[in-house]
Amino acid sequence: MKTAVDKGLRTGVVFGIVIVLMFLIGFTVSGAGLVGKLFGVSVPNNGMPLLSFFTLFMALMGIWAGTTAAQRPLIEEDTWARALTAGVSAGAFSGLLAALIGFLFGGLNANKIDPRTYLPSVSPESIKMFLFEREPLTGSLMMFALLTLSALAGAVLSYFLRSNSGIKFGARAATNSVSAIIRSPRITSLMQSKYTRYALLLVFAVILILLPRVWGSYWNYVFGTVGIYIILGLGLNIITGWAGQLVIGYVAFFAVGAYTFALLTAPEPHHVAMNFWLALGLGVLVAGISGLLIGLPILNLRGDYLAIVTLGFAEIIRILLKSDLMTPYTAGPRGVRDIAGPTILGTPFISDIDFMYLIMLAVLMVTFFTNRLQNSRTGKAWYAINLDETVARATGINAFASKLLALSLSAAVAGLAGALFASRNQFTGPDDHALMVSINVISLVIVGGIGNIPGIFLGAFALKGLPEILRETESYRLLIFGVLLIVMMKMRPEGFLPAKRPKLEKNAAQTPLHKEE
Repeated sequence: MKTAVDKGLRTGVVFGIVIVLMFLIGFTVSGAGLVGKLFGVSVPNNGMPLLSFFTLFMALMGIWAGTTAAQRPLIEEDTWARALTAGVSAGAFSGLLAALIGFLFGGLNANKIDPRTYLPSVSPESIKMFLFEREPLTGSLMMFALLTLSALAGAVLSYFLRSNSGIKFGARAATNSVSAIIRSPRITSLMQSKYTRYALLLVFAVILILLPRVWGSYWNYVFGTVGIYIILGLGLNIITGWAGQLVIGYVAFFAVGAYTFALLTAPEPHHVAMNFWLALGLGVLVAGISGLLIGLPILNLRGDYLAIVTLGFAEIIRILLKSDLMTPYTAGPRGVRDIAGPTILGTPFISDIDFMYLIMLAVLMVTFFTNRLQNSRTGKAWYAINLDETVARATGINAFASKLLALSLSAAVAGLAGALFASRNQFTGPDDHALMVSINVISLVIVGGIGNIPGIFLGAFALKGLPEILRETESYRLLIFGVLLIVMMKMRPEGFLPAKRPKLEKNAAQTPLHKEE
């Protein structure tokens, strides 16, 4: 029983600290707003969600703490008493920390002391909500009771689900039934038919054509941004996911593509007014050449050294773009405006729907290109370098040339994304190419699954799509990134969709013949 209390203490302290930090940065209010959004209730004009949604949010935190503490033990016997003890301990300890911070700030609020001088997110309204709009002592006791009882409920739920044989049997039976249906000969033969694949591709194409016309301008912009980051993620995946070279300054190639395209199509500062498609190709080409040139002197570096050098290169590009000395050449800090959009047979192709189609087409093309690369001999050479560069060299792989090719192709893909970004926005400036862009792309590659193409899509939707859908979390984006990366490194270090080890194909001609008996 002592071990159960220790487990509850550790879990309760962790959750208590998390709740205190959420209160100090104002996320308890945002979390209550998100809960209200799930029920279709928006935040009122005063910016504070309903108290019932805050209560539900805190109860969910308590249930989470209880289920975490009451997990099946590795050594002890799994009993009701042990689960309930761990759950109650976790709820009590986390509730105690939350009650103390609530009582402290409630006292400050009662004495007309505004903590926003030092903690801008702790408003008098958020303090009142944290105390359930009661006096400091009463509200603190209510918070303690809520977290303790909800943690107890979480422990009961956790133990019941894993000990109830009927639920286990039903879930296993349902899973086996679905698996048997999917693996049946009729379904298998149907899925292997080329006509089925053609039908699925047709349905997918129809969905892609119809969705931009249904979404509206705002969602076309949001998912267009997601598409651009998918392209960036696919490009970074070449050099980092497959070749194993950490490039932090990836935004530099994004900037090269965007500015090359912008300066060739915008009326100022050079008045070139080049055709969209020709400028797009040149933007990709110049970005690829920049990757080649920067790779020649640095790709013999490894690990942190390579990452720091690429970071410096990105900062040099950003500072040059922002410099007043470069204004005659790059338009300086004010950026390049009135960037041209695409035309097809003389017809402008610049509406939000048109650009959504263009970005979708680019995503499909880059996905096809990278998929073919992954399954090629070049892709397998990158994989060998990623595993052990010394052994790869011993097998005859030219590691430097392979890494240089990977960086050039990766930079070219980033240039394509930059050109599309500049054309869609009809503007690009130095602030569009800050280091945070690289951090976003690296994060989505890690979260989705390093080296896995479907993981890039998942990571882009998780890190660029969800923050737009859940606007209440926009102020906490960096915090959520950090927490998500820590959780991923702890629970799924290879990402949501980890890459599979490539299969070695054996040529039929090399297969030994069976001896005749």
